[in-house]
Amino acid sequence: MTAAKDTESNLPDELQLPWKHLQEVSVRLRQVIRGKDDVIEAVLTALLAEGSVLLEDVPGVGKTTLAKSVSRLIDLEYQRIQCTPDLLPADILGGPIYLQSKGEFEFRPGPVFCNLLVADEVNRASPRTQSALLEAMAESQVTIDGARYDLKHPFMVIATQNPAGFEGTFPLPESQLDRFLLRLSMDYPDAESEIELLLEQSESEPVVGLKPVMHADELILLQNWVRRIRTDRKVASYVVALATATRQDTRLRVGCSPRGSKMLLRAAQARAVLRGRDYVLPDDVQHFATLVLSHRVSTRHGTATSMEARQIIASIVDQTPIPV
Repeated sequence: MTAAKDTESNLPDELQLPWKHLQEVSVRLRQVIRGKDDVIEAVLTALLAEGSVLLEDVPGVGKTTLAKSVSRLIDLEYQRIQCTPDLLPADILGGPIYLQSKGEFEFRPGPVFCNLLVADEVNRASPRTQSALLEAMAESQVTIDGARYDLKHPFMVIATQNPAGFEGTFPLPESQLDRFLLRLSMDYPDAESEIELLLEQSESEPVVGLKPVMHADELILLQNWVRRIRTDRKVASYVVALATATRQDTRLRVGCSPRGSKMLLRAAQARAVLRGRDYVLPDDVQHFATLVLSHRVSTRHGTATSMEARQIIASIVDQTPIPV
């Protein structure tokens, strides 16, 4: 299902126009990224929830194109970094530069000072460089030489990694995975979508022609409203029941933390806004439970893949009663 199916909203009057513009963003994205409506909805939900996204997939399926398209359609400042083993924290955060003309140091901001940062192949960067993104994703700020610098608002990180090749990579530690709101996989497009892509994009890249249909200020209005979405106690109890089930499941060594519960509820609230509602449904929680919780648990077998963790969480979701 996609947000574009919802044509009416019961959000406050001041949010009606921003919400309609967000629907237009969704429509335009689906014209560029074919056959990935669920991924588009998830990325827009993360954007509303002020969360970051880890896209785990093979190269060439449109991960960077999706990020560029979002930044153009919402008029966000976009930066991309290609992660390599020799990438340093200063290459992301920036640092002091000595100006000989002034005889003093001046702070030169790095690419993290933007609205939408894409970190390609993040698991190829060293652990030291990976950790440079921790504070930025968690607190929208960075600390350099004892000085704190606030990042731009809104701010989002879309990091990618290739799960197929492990040589020369540094697996993301659990503490850093926990900073990502969602862990997604774009996968290959279906045959019909790939045919349309080939025919429509043979002469030019569609991203180049995209124009803003939404302003960053409108996005901030919607983001601020996400935290105020009404949540029934039964829905909150459902979130806790899912988290508790992960802590008691014998297939898991470590279950979901309270922060994971908070992030699941935040994603559900953001999906409600994306759908034009001022209240959360159990369906919102169920829809994002696997994407939010699977990278926040540890399996009994250290060699287990992310797919196995997703399958375990999916089975927990199926077995946990939905409140009525």
